[in-house]
Order: sequence, then C-alpha cells, then structure tokens
Amino acid sequence: VAEVSFNPFDPEFRKNPYPFYDKLRELDPVHLTPLGFVVLTRYDDVVNTLRNNDFSRDIELNANLPESPTRKFRRENERSKSILNLDPPDHTRLRRLVSKSFTPSAIEKLRPRIQQLVDDSLANAKKIGSLELVEELAFPVPFQVISDLLAMPTDRAEELRDWSQIITATLEPTTSVDDLQKGQIAIGKMRPYLEEVIAHRRKNMGDDMLSSLISVEEQGEKLNNDELMSFVILLYIAGHETTVNLIGNSVHALLTNPEQLAAMRKIGCNQNMIDELLRFNGPVQHTIRTPLVDVAIRVGDDDVEIKKGSLVLASLGAGNHDPSVFNNPHALDLARANSNRHLAFSGGVHYCLGASLAKLETEIAVGTLVKTFANIEVASEPEWRDRLTIRGVSKYELRVS
Repeated sequence: VAEVSFNPFDPEFRKNPYPFYDKLRELDPVHLTPLGFVVLTRYDDVVNTLRNNDFSRDIELNANLPESPTRKFRRENERSKSILNLDPPDHTRLRRLVSKSFTPSAIEKLRPRIQQLVDDSLANAKKIGSLELVEELAFPVPFQVISDLLAMPTDRAEELRDWSQIITATLEPTTSVDDLQKGQIAIGKMRPYLEEVIAHRRKNMGDDMLSSLISVEEQGEKLNNDELMSFVILLYIAGHETTVNLIGNSVHALLTNPEQLAAMRKIGCNQNMIDELLRFNGPVQHTIRTPLVDVAIRVGDDDVEIKKGSLVLASLGAGNHDPSVFNNPHALDLARANSNRHLAFSGGVHYCLGASLAKLETEIAVGTLVKTFANIEVASEPEWRDRLTIRGVSKYELRVS
C-alpha cells in the first residue's frame, strides 16, 4: 500500500496540501491519523458532515478527547463560547441577531464605499509603480470595512491586526499551550480596548452593528455581556482575517495562470470568477466536527466506523479539488460552470455569515487591481503564512504599471 499521510507538521504539506489531499482521497478517504482524528477528503463526505445534525461543532462539550494541557487551558480560560463553536439552539439564537446585516442586499449597499477604499489603496501604487499586496490592499480594505460596520475607531489598526493573527493561530489543530497563552494575552489586550469602545457606544448609540448588538444585550434575554464580547471579537477578526487571505490567494492564482488573468481583464471580474478562486485555493482549509452518535461511512465495499465523540476533520480544500465534482480540479478555470458548488465557506448551519461580504470585497479589490494595471509582475516570490487551517500569503511584492 502506498504511504498516505496527513501530517500537519510537514513543511511540504503546508506549502502545497493539494497533492496530499489527492492521495488521501484516492487511497484512504476516511483516514485515521496517528494523532487520533479522522480526515475526510471526498466532497460528498465533507458536505454530509457539515449538513448533518449528527455532527456537532461544540468539541469541548461533545468530543471524547483525552485530557491534555491545551484542553485544560481552553476550558479554564474561555469565558464564553464563540458562535463558531456552538450548536443549535444557542447558535441559531446568536446568529439570528446579526444575519440581517449580512444579507446580499445589505452587503451590496457597501459597494461604493469598498470601491472608494480600493481606489485609495491603489493610488500610491499608481505613483510609484510597486505594491506590497497584503500591506497596501488586502489588509486595509477588509479591515476598514468591518470597522465601518461596527463603527469602530481605527487608530490602533496595527495592534488589532497583530492581536488578530495571534488569536487565529489558536484555531490550528496543532495548537500548543504556548500558542494558547499568547492568544489569551492578545485577548487580554483586546478585551479592555473593546470594553472601552462598548462603554462609549452605550452612551452614543448609532445605526451600526455594534449598537444593535448592545441594544439586544441590554434587553437581556438574547445576549449576555460575555457573549457580546466574544461576538464582537469574532466579527472583528473573522471580518478581515480570512478576506485578507482570499485577496492574496486570488492574486497569486491569477499571476500564476496568466491566461485566466487575461480572461478576467477582457470581461471584468464577476462573482462566478470569485467562486472559482475560492474553490481553487480558499483561505480556510478545513473545519472540525465531532459525531454525536456512531457513524459509518461507505468506502468501496466496506463501512468505516467513526465512533461517537471522535474528532473529524472535514477538509474543505480537499473537497474543492475532488475530481468527481470538479472536472480537472487543479486547473484554475474562471469560466467553470459549477464553481459555486465550492465548500470554501463551509456549509450547513455554520455556512460563513460573511460570505457575501468577502466575495464583494474580493471582486472589487481584485477586479480593480486587474483593471487599473495592464502590467502586474511579481517583484519577489510571495511569503506564505505557516498555517494549516488558514492558508494565505503574508507578503507579496508586485511591480505594477
């Protein structure tokens, strides 16, 4: 049997996980790792796991995990679970509070503002002929948009960005106690800052998302203070962190596929193209679930048993490259007819709340970049973030004219 492995510590895997996914999907699609969790790489298995109520997102409550230093640390330090880690009905209650702010029609109203931010971000590059993509476009635009939505001050953007990156590091399956401690320190700095903003907002309510969450919290039934805080932290971090990576990955995909870049230049950027860029190299590579009952998954002529309480890693990146769903999956094809079936935003009740926002920001940022500059060249090879869950470029120097 050919050796298949899911080794998050392997630098080759981090650099390009897709060949590893292919091997797993072909030879061992329900793969039990030496670390004890199960990795799913077939599209249908991933979708079923995301949509099936037999699988829970509340790992701490429902997974049958051995006691470990990282578990103990999480349990002792978490004041309130983020909506990311809740199941219905708590998840439903919290999500309903903000879902109307994220409908496609609500998000579409932001188009002129996003366009203005992108134009401002590219003004300097027009003058000097170079652009550091992350620092000058991919980070500032989504960060400003989520700050606008929450009506947050942006005078501490640099610190907030550092805190966000430290906190998202705790989402990794390979998280150490050291990472968690750093995350706690970052939350410890972010929390008083946000408490100050919230206290000020209570006295100066507006029509922003933070004001509407505060007014719900003050009525007391639907949201308590700890939930409010973890919600704001999540909206704030998720509101920019993943889109930064999507914009970076998208530009990288286009520059390494010049014929597709030419196609976008010719007809302009549209939502279908963004779906294909999400499918091709999405920023979130996997999500974790735990079954609430024993589950069997059919592989060939056998049923592979997954015990209740096991950890199941549903690989979104692998599902997005499953040839049984996407023909010639490793090719970027902006005209692909079914690219909207991608799983980059997960699925089921936890389908990404900000999907419409991320797509609009990316469409405008990437579309405008491509339209503004006839020549975009790589000045130095991109640096990739050394992460498993969130895949993205951390630095990308471009020459533009």
